[in-house]
Amino acid sequence: MVARALLSFLALPGIVAMLAPPLIATLDPWRGATWPPGIVLLLLGAFGLIWCARDFYASGRGTLAPWDPPQELVTVGLYRLVRNPMYVSVLVMVTGWALYLLSAFVALYVVLLALAFHVRIVTHEEPWLAARFGPRWSAYQVAVPRWLPRVTRRDRQ
Repeated sequence: MVARALLSFLALPGIVAMLAPPLIATLDPWRGATWPPGIVLLLLGAFGLIWCARDFYASGRGTLAPWDPPQELVTVGLYRLVRNPMYVSVLVMVTGWALYLLSAFVALYVVLLALAFHVRIVTHEEPWLAARFGPRWSAYQVAVPRWLPRVTRRDRQ
């Protein structure tokens, strides 16, 4: 199973978030010099992605690949904050690339990825999760937002 998890990690987010952005930037005629602070977002997104892949493997007993999905609903780690932290992590990584490479084409790629992710989640993943996990998914869906964590004020006593 470790080999399957590694293969899916390299095949999916590896291509989308690590290989594609630099290749897209080579096509950008307006690309500027590099801006090193973009690396911070790239690394932050990579950390989140690795954390999520680990949770899929350890808690969900599956991988991030559609052909080998988790057997259990994953609600630990970053999944306690948002329902789609893996996609958020990929978008943070690619935004880091856009900033590091100062590429408008890569920035446009981030927007297109976000739209594609949203459509995939709403039309495919959420209905699949509802059918697969039933009431557990419904309760999780109500409790945890799709994209951005809830900002709540803690009561002071």
